[in-house]
Amino acid sequence: MKTICAMREVFRAMSNFEIAFEKTYKISLNEAIILCALQDSPQKMTATNLSKQTELSPSHTSKMLRILEEKSLIIRTLGNQDRRQMYFHLSPTGKQRMNELKLDKVEIPNLLKPLFED
Repeated sequence: MKTICAMREVFRAMSNFEIAFEKTYKISLNEAIILCALQDSPQKMTATNLSKQTELSPSHTSKMLRILEEKSLIIRTLGNQDRRQMYFHLSPTGKQRMNELKLDKVEIPNLLKPLFED
Protein backbone atom coordinates (compact mmCIF):
# COMPACT_ATOMS: atom_id res chain seq x y z
CA MET A 1 0.00 0.00 0.00
CA LYS A 2 2.92 2.35 0.70
CA THR A 3 3.94 2.17 -2.99
CA ILE A 4 0.49 3.28 -4.14
CA CYS A 5 0.52 6.19 -1.69
CA ALA A 6 3.97 7.24 -2.88
CA MET A 7 2.76 7.13 -6.49
CA ARG A 8 -0.13 9.40 -5.53
CA GLU A 9 2.42 11.95 -4.29
CA VAL A 10 4.40 11.64 -7.55
CA PHE A 11 1.24 12.26 -9.58
CA ARG A 12 0.36 15.23 -7.40
CA ALA A 13 3.86 16.70 -7.83
CA MET A 14 3.71 16.20 -11.61
CA SER A 15 0.26 17.78 -11.75
CA ASN A 16 1.45 20.81 -9.78
CA PHE A 17 4.51 21.12 -12.03
CA GLU A 18 2.39 20.88 -15.19
CA ILE A 19 -0.01 23.56 -13.93
CA ALA A 20 2.89 25.92 -13.15
CA PHE A 21 4.58 25.11 -16.47
CA GLU A 22 1.44 25.82 -18.49
CA LYS A 23 0.76 29.04 -16.58
CA THR A 24 4.32 30.26 -17.23
CA TYR A 25 4.75 29.22 -20.87
CA LYS A 26 1.16 29.05 -22.19
CA ILE A 27 1.76 25.55 -23.55
CA SER A 28 1.08 22.18 -21.97
CA LEU A 29 3.80 19.79 -20.92
CA ASN A 30 2.77 17.39 -23.70
CA GLU A 31 3.07 20.19 -26.25
CA ALA A 32 6.54 20.98 -24.90
CA ILE A 33 7.54 17.32 -25.11
CA ILE A 34 6.63 17.29 -28.81
CA LEU A 35 8.53 20.53 -29.38
CA CYS A 36 11.58 18.98 -27.66
CA ALA A 37 11.34 15.89 -29.88
CA LEU A 38 11.19 18.08 -32.98
CA GLN A 39 14.10 20.20 -31.78
CA ASP A 40 16.24 17.13 -31.07
CA SER A 41 15.52 15.55 -34.46
CA PRO A 42 17.97 16.28 -37.28
CA GLN A 43 15.13 15.95 -39.81
CA LYS A 44 11.42 16.55 -40.19
CA MET A 45 9.34 13.95 -38.37
CA THR A 46 6.09 12.17 -39.11
CA ALA A 47 3.26 12.00 -36.60
CA THR A 48 3.94 8.28 -36.20
CA ASN A 49 7.61 8.88 -35.38
CA LEU A 50 6.67 11.62 -32.91
CA SER A 51 4.14 9.34 -31.25
CA LYS A 52 6.75 6.61 -30.83
CA GLN A 53 9.49 8.96 -29.63
CA THR A 54 7.29 10.77 -27.10
CA GLU A 55 5.32 7.66 -26.11
CA LEU A 56 2.07 9.59 -26.54
CA SER A 57 -0.82 7.77 -28.19
CA PRO A 58 -1.25 8.43 -31.91
CA SER A 59 -4.57 10.20 -31.34
CA HIS A 60 -3.13 12.40 -28.58
CA THR A 61 -0.08 13.18 -30.71
CA SER A 62 -2.37 14.22 -33.56
CA LYS A 63 -4.30 16.51 -31.21
CA MET A 64 -1.09 18.08 -29.86
CA LEU A 65 0.22 18.62 -33.41
CA ARG A 66 -3.00 20.38 -34.38
CA ILE A 67 -2.78 22.67 -31.34
CA LEU A 68 0.91 23.43 -31.94
CA GLU A 69 0.19 24.21 -35.58
CA GLU A 70 -2.65 26.57 -34.54
CA LYS A 71 -0.19 28.31 -32.21
CA SER A 72 2.25 28.64 -35.17
CA LEU A 73 4.93 26.70 -33.27
CA ILE A 74 5.30 23.96 -35.88
CA ILE A 75 5.02 23.69 -39.65
CA ARG A 76 3.41 20.81 -41.52
CA THR A 77 4.77 19.92 -44.95
CA LEU A 78 3.78 17.24 -47.44
CA GLY A 79 6.24 14.62 -48.60
CA ASN A 80 7.94 15.07 -51.96
CA GLN A 81 7.58 11.43 -53.04
CA ASP A 82 4.25 10.69 -51.36
CA ARG A 83 1.98 13.72 -50.99
CA ARG A 84 -0.10 11.83 -48.42
CA GLN A 85 2.85 11.75 -46.02
CA MET A 86 3.01 14.70 -43.62
CA TYR A 87 6.17 15.92 -41.92
CA PHE A 88 6.51 18.33 -39.02
CA HIS A 89 9.28 20.65 -37.95
CA LEU A 90 9.68 23.66 -35.67
CA SER A 91 8.65 27.03 -37.07
CA PRO A 92 10.85 30.07 -36.37
CA THR A 93 8.37 30.93 -33.58
CA GLY A 94 8.66 27.37 -32.25
CA LYS A 95 12.46 27.60 -32.20
CA GLN A 96 12.23 30.88 -30.32
CA ARG A 97 9.78 29.35 -27.83
CA MET A 98 12.14 26.42 -27.24
CA ASN A 99 14.94 28.87 -26.42
CA GLU A 100 12.65 30.48 -23.83
CA LEU A 101 11.76 27.24 -22.03
CA LYS A 102 13.89 27.29 -18.91
CA LEU A 103 13.08 25.19 -15.88
CA ASP A 104 14.35 27.87 -13.51
CA LYS A 105 11.23 29.91 -14.34
CA VAL A 106 8.95 27.16 -13.02
CA GLU A 107 8.96 25.94 -9.43
CA ILE A 108 9.88 22.28 -9.36
CA PRO A 109 8.16 20.36 -6.53
CA ASN A 110 10.62 19.04 -3.93
CA LEU A 111 9.73 15.44 -4.75
CA LEU A 112 10.88 15.96 -8.36
CA LYS A 113 14.01 18.07 -7.71
CA PRO A 114 16.39 15.06 -7.54
CA LEU A 115 15.51 14.32 -11.17
CA PHE A 116 16.97 17.66 -12.25
CA GLU A 117 20.22 17.58 -10.28
CA ASP A 118 23.50 17.02 -12.11
